[in-house]
Amino acid sequence: MKILMIEDNKSVSEMMNMFFQKEGWEATFAYNGDDALKIFHSDVDNWDIITLDLNLPGIDGMEVAKQIRQNSDTVPLIMLTARDTESDQVLGLELGADDYVTKPFSPITLIARIKALHRRSDLHSTNVNEETSEEKQNTEKNDIDTGIFKLNSKTREASITGNDIPDLTPKEFELLKVLATKPRQVFSREQLLEQIWGYDFFGDERTVDAHIKKLRQKIEKVGPQVISTVWGVGYKFDDTGVN
Repeated sequence: MKILMIEDNKSVSEMMNMFFQKEGWEATFAYNGDDALKIFHSDVDNWDIITLDLNLPGIDGMEVAKQIRQNSDTVPLIMLTARDTESDQVLGLELGADDYVTKPFSPITLIARIKALHRRSDLHSTNVNEETSEEKQNTEKNDIDTGIFKLNSKTREASITGNDIPDLTPKEFELLKVLATKPRQVFSREQLLEQIWGYDFFGDERTVDAHIKKLRQKIEKVGPQVISTVWGVGYKFDDTGVN
């Protein structure tokens, strides 16, 4: 695995490098936002995982995350932040981070998060590759078609009332698929974390909330809202009331 760790604290980087080497991973380190973007842009497709500290000298972590996502919407991205405020964490997730770890963190915890995110990314890539030949023959077959809502896993497209839902990220598409596969069933945040992010619940409910918020915004651009909050429980998909 090739990791780009963007972290201004060299002691933290040196400590994590020992853990990376133990796992047999190859790590590249950047200590400020400017260098991070230069390294990233030198080979956009080179990275299996990026970890990103929000508090960086030069270009800050939020802007780095934004520019990374402008060039790649698939590379797994984990934020490292000493900030405890909900707004900072949610903003980072909205900018495209897949997960976050709050400092101070255990190296073992970060390693576990990286492994879980990488497994999920590998599974998605494998599924896409296995479906390539089938897509050529059967791209028009939708996994879900309620008349109002359609979703096609092979083309990674979804539409509502005949309008395509634009610019769905891999996580947003998977969220929509899980919810729509079982309409009106309520999924807890814990269940969605396990099914989509691929690891047991760590208490990071905001990860799910932030992605649901962005998904709803994209749905509302083209049609009626079909994702409902069930207060105190979680989320569900329901298009039965749509005309």
